[in-house]
Amino acid sequence: MKIGLVGFSSSGKSTAFKWLTGVAPDPSKTQQGQMGVTKVPDVRLDAISAHFKPKKTTFGEINFLDTPGLLVDERKDNPRRLGILRESAGLVIVLDGFGRSDLVAQLRKFREEILFADLEIIMNRIDKLRQQMKKPKPQKERDAEEAENTLLARIVAGLEAGAGAAAQGLTEDEEKAVRSFQLLTLKPEQVLVSRGDAEAVQAKLPEELLALSKSAIQAAPQLELELEELPEEDRAAFMADMGFKGSDRHDVIRKIFYGTGRIVFFTVGEDECRSWPLMRGATAVEGAGEIHTDLAKRFVRAEVVSHDDFKACGYLMKEAKAKGVHRLEGKTYIVQDGDIMHIL
Repeated sequence: MKIGLVGFSSSGKSTAFKWLTGVAPDPSKTQQGQMGVTKVPDVRLDAISAHFKPKKTTFGEINFLDTPGLLVDERKDNPRRLGILRESAGLVIVLDGFGRSDLVAQLRKFREEILFADLEIIMNRIDKLRQQMKKPKPQKERDAEEAENTLLARIVAGLEAGAGAAAQGLTEDEEKAVRSFQLLTLKPEQVLVSRGDAEAVQAKLPEELLALSKSAIQAAPQLELELEELPEEDRAAFMADMGFKGSDRHDVIRKIFYGTGRIVFFTVGEDECRSWPLMRGATAVEGAGEIHTDLAKRFVRAEVVSHDDFKACGYLMKEAKAKGVHRLEGKTYIVQDGDIMHIL
């Protein structure tokens, strides 16, 4: 699962990347982007593993992509910089919360940039499509081109009015039709305000910002990195002097994971207990495909029990069956966060 870390230059984006992944930013990779991997902590998997004592416990992962910072006053190159993000599954928008910049203005400005980048992609496609439409062809192909042109024209009108593709009420079929464009405004986003000091990170986020992004979170990555370098006793004393409780890195990672539209399901056993990241709203057969494509191809049904029910049964499948909380689900079942699944 690839998540893009994005923001304007000097927003604290690369510092957040280092704090979240433990990977030091490489200046030689500034323009093409740099990858760093971090595990998604989950106390439910910890408890499951404590019961099953498997040979291996595997947590879900996020592949963070640190991207080139956008230029504030020069829009021309920003679509290229944003192009690196098109294959990502979601965006973490890092806002500069340690300077004097207006957080709301930053977020609005960033959203304008991705609107502009998507508009450029779609307009290029419309130009090519309209050239193709002038050529003679079978009626079926002509109808398909006209339908695509109508859809793209509608999306363009929305983008020009300031509405991203995700806010335009596209149907599932329409989203599939434009999936190849990898529109940035269709990707789930999580706002992360990068703070510079203890006092700021413990203050409430502005209501106007939360109105634009209700799931927005804040942390102090640079301060956290500096604290990590101190001996434990010195760190505790320093934090006490500042009145700083710290930013829970694991909590921030989980919020980014869920904020960008993901859930997890679990597979359990003596060999391995594992959490599998999955897009919210995905079906059981899509979950099977995350484990192995062959499982999706020959999918018959899935044995499912929710984590909470499984926990209440002492993590005993026999007990879950006896209490009637274990069930069989078909291909169209929508996987819920925390489901334990066995694919048949």
